[in-house]
Amino acid sequence: MNNPIQNKMNTIFIHVTDLAQSVKWYSDLLGQDYDLNTVQRPVYNLKVDQQVGITLDAGPEGEVKKLGNQSYPLFNFHTDNIDEAYNFIKQLDYDVESEIVRFEDFSYFNLKDPDGNIIMICTG
Repeated sequence: MNNPIQNKMNTIFIHVTDLAQSVKWYSDLLGQDYDLNTVQRPVYNLKVDQQVGITLDAGPEGEVKKLGNQSYPLFNFHTDNIDEAYNFIKQLDYDVESEIVRFEDFSYFNLKDPDGNIIMICTG
């Protein structure tokens, strides 16, 4: 049987409660320009430098998403320099969930977005 499902990721959906706030938070994190006047529910697509996209999803107008507070990261963003990344996050005054954890071959730390989603910043 021929499988119609491709072996590749297409888009990561991050469910959010306040689309404009999340657009600002993620855009600032990734160093992207944005115009909050153009942000319209239900979704906003972030620019990503690879094939996998990121969509912030607040749902239809008038709907409030009930988000679960996970205790683990949804995904990670890559960095070549964990210390520079950590200092950048501190300058943005973002909520750091964990300090830098260092292993021989990679390092990471976690932060929370405005909805409490945990995002990892990782060298590996």
